[in-house]
Amino acid sequence: MSYRYITLTVAQQVATLTLNRPEVHNAFDDVMIAELLDALAQVERDDSARVLVLRSKGRNFSAGADLGWMRSMADKNYDENIADAGELSQLMATLDTLSKPTIAVVQGAAFGGAVGLAACSDIVIAEPGASFCLSEVKIGLIPAVISPYVMRAIGARQSRRYMLTAERFDAEQAQAMGLVHSISSDTDSCLDDFLAAFHANSPAAVSACKELIAAVEQQPDVHAQQQLTIERIAHIRVSAEGQEGLSAFLEKRRPYWIKDSQ
Repeated sequence: MSYRYITLTVAQQVATLTLNRPEVHNAFDDVMIAELLDALAQVERDDSARVLVLRSKGRNFSAGADLGWMRSMADKNYDENIADAGELSQLMATLDTLSKPTIAVVQGAAFGGAVGLAACSDIVIAEPGASFCLSEVKIGLIPAVISPYVMRAIGARQSRRYMLTAERFDAEQAQAMGLVHSISSDTDSCLDDFLAAFHANSPAAVSACKELIAAVEQQPDVHAQQQLTIERIAHIRVSAEGQEGLSAFLEKRRPYWIKDSQ
């Protein structure tokens, strides 16, 4: 598929998905959302891509929703708004549950839905000057679709402050709350360190670990949680990569997923 507002490349086992509307600070509309959904589906299917990197062109990561798109939604009825919101919700859920590890690289401003994209990523790297804002209430809206992911990342207590006040917060505060993992003036070098870590790990185990984290988080019953974890470890132990990893460890050799060049 040829994209208008994004680019997707795959090289050295890394898929790089780039928001490419710098003239409007990478604001997203229904077209970009559809393109992102298509690109994520491609990455999910592509066995040569072991990690997804989400980044953007220009000074700012993303201004959130495009003003023209929001204006058009104001002219739509309730059912049409349900459909529009459903697409954005699907984007967040698809990024959140991608079977491959995801890394977001944030520069400049990340507003509104862009905070949701960060919260749905497994790892977030931010430049020192990056800033974040859950700005929806300033224009009479609420951060509804992204709220489950943002609240999971920063907690309900901090969400009460930043969703209600629409204050801007910097990278240091984002890191203190759990939204950002690393702050670096050399984001490419920081990214390379994370990529090296992922390339050293079993792709199947990383995917299974992502599923495990989600399943444990969503299972409040202690006994059911115990049974879930017992079954997950038993399954991975007898899997092909589980057997290879254990054999490689005992034989003091590299497992096959670590290439000679790594």
